[in-house]
Amino acid sequence: MAHSETVFTPESMRAEKRSVAGNSVLAAIAITTLKMVVGITTGSLGILSEAAHSGLDLIAALITYFSVWVSDKPADADHQYGHGKIENFSAFIETGLLLLTCAWIIYEAIRRIFYHHIEIEPTVAAFAVLFLSMAVDFWRSRTLGKIALKYGSQALEADALHFATDIWSSAVVVLGLFLVQLGHFYRVAWLRNADPVAALFVAGVIVYVSWRLARKTVDALLDAAPSGLRSDIIAAVSRVGGVLEVDRVRIRRAGNRYFADLSIGLARNVTFQKSEQTADAVSAAVHQVLPDADVVVHSVPRPFREESIFDRIRAVAMRHNFNVHDVSVQDLGGRLHVEQHLELDERLSLTDAHDQVTLLESEIRSEVPEIASILTHIESEPATIEPGDAAVDDPSLARRLKKIAREFSEILDMHDVEIKRVRDRLYVSCHCTMPGTLSLSRVHDVMTQLEIRFKQEAPELFRVLIHPEPQGDNRR
Repeated sequence: MAHSETVFTPESMRAEKRSVAGNSVLAAIAITTLKMVVGITTGSLGILSEAAHSGLDLIAALITYFSVWVSDKPADADHQYGHGKIENFSAFIETGLLLLTCAWIIYEAIRRIFYHHIEIEPTVAAFAVLFLSMAVDFWRSRTLGKIALKYGSQALEADALHFATDIWSSAVVVLGLFLVQLGHFYRVAWLRNADPVAALFVAGVIVYVSWRLARKTVDALLDAAPSGLRSDIIAAVSRVGGVLEVDRVRIRRAGNRYFADLSIGLARNVTFQKSEQTADAVSAAVHQVLPDADVVVHSVPRPFREESIFDRIRAVAMRHNFNVHDVSVQDLGGRLHVEQHLELDERLSLTDAHDQVTLLESEIRSEVPEIASILTHIESEPATIEPGDAAVDDPSLARRLKKIAREFSEILDMHDVEIKRVRDRLYVSCHCTMPGTLSLSRVHDVMTQLEIRFKQEAPELFRVLIHPEPQGDNRR
C-alpha cells in the first residue's frame, strides 16, 4: 500500500487547513440558522432533525477548527510525538455528539408517530433552504475531503464525511416533506407520518456515519496500524541488502503523521558504521511506503547461516570491542587449535591484559565448542601519537633491502622505500609490486618471509611495513 509523496511546506499546510476549517464553520452557522428557523415555522421534525444535525456539524466544525490549530504545533518536551492526536480526539468527540443527536431524533420521531402527532405545513422556503443546504454541503464535502486527503487530516476527513451524509439526509427530508404535501392534497392520512419516518431514516444515516467514524477514531487513539500497512513495510525492508530478518514492526499515527518503530536482525560481525548504513537504507525503504513517517530502526546482532569458524571467533571478540587479526585454525589429529593476535591498549598492565584475554578465550570456547585450545598473542594497540625524527637517509640499507626483494620471484618491483627513526627505533616501509592474480594467502606468506629476511639482514630494524600492490596499479 504505497502512499504518494506530496511536497508542501508546513506554513502552506497550516494556512490551507485553517482556511478550509474556518470556511466550514461559517457555512455551518448559516445553514444551521436557516434550518432552525424553517423547522420551527413549519413544525417539521425532519427539518428540525436536520437543524440539529447541522448544529452538531457546527460544533464539530468548531472542534475541527480548534484541533487544526493545535495539531500542527511542533513536538515539545511534554508532547514528544507532536500534537497530532488532538485531531483524532476531536473526531472521537464528533462521534459522541452524532450519537446523542441520533438518540434525540429517534425519540422524537417515535413520539410523533405513536403518541403526539404534529401537523406539518411545508412551505416553499422550507424546500429552498433544504436545497441550498444540499448545495453548500456538497461544496463543503468536496473542499474538506480534498484538503483532508492532501494532508492526511482525520479531523477534516470527519467533517467531510459529515457533510457528504448531510446531502443524503437532506434529500430524505425533502422527500418526506413532499409526501406530506401529497397527503394534504389527496387527503391520504397515513402520509402525515412521512416526515417523522424521514427523520428516522436520517437517524439511521447518522448511526452509520457514527459507526464509521468510531472505528477510525478508536483505531487511531489505540494506535491500531492500518490494514496491510505492516506487511507492506516488512516486504520493503526485507529487500534491503544485509537485513537477515525483520523482528518487529510497530506503527502508530498521530494526526497526519506516522511513526514507525522497527527491529531488524543484522549479521553480528558487521561494523557499527555498516549497521548505520543499513539502518539508513531501511528508513528509506519505509519511506517508500510512508513518505513522511518518523522512523526509528533498532538493529539486533544475529548469527548468519554461512558463518565460518573464523566469523564466529571474530563475533565474540567484536562483542567486547576487541580487535583480533591473523587468526589461524589448525586441525591437529581431529582437534582444532586456534592462534590469534589481539590488540589491547598499550597502557594496560600485563595482569589486566591477561585477564581480558582469559575472558575472551573462555567465551570463544563456550560459543565454539569444537575448539580444543586457543593461543592468543597479545599486542599493544597504540594509544598515543609517537614522536619521530625526519626520514633517515641510508641509501646503503635501501639497496640491501631491494637486493633481498629480488630473491622472491613473485616480487616484480620494490619502490618507495622509506626509513625513519621513532623513539630511537628504526622503522622501514616500502611498496612491492606483485602479480594481481596471486591469492591473498600467498601474498601474506611472501610478505612474512620478506619481513623475516629484512630483519635477518638488518637486525637493527624494529618494525617493517610492506605494502603489496598489483602489477599495473598507478595509485602511488
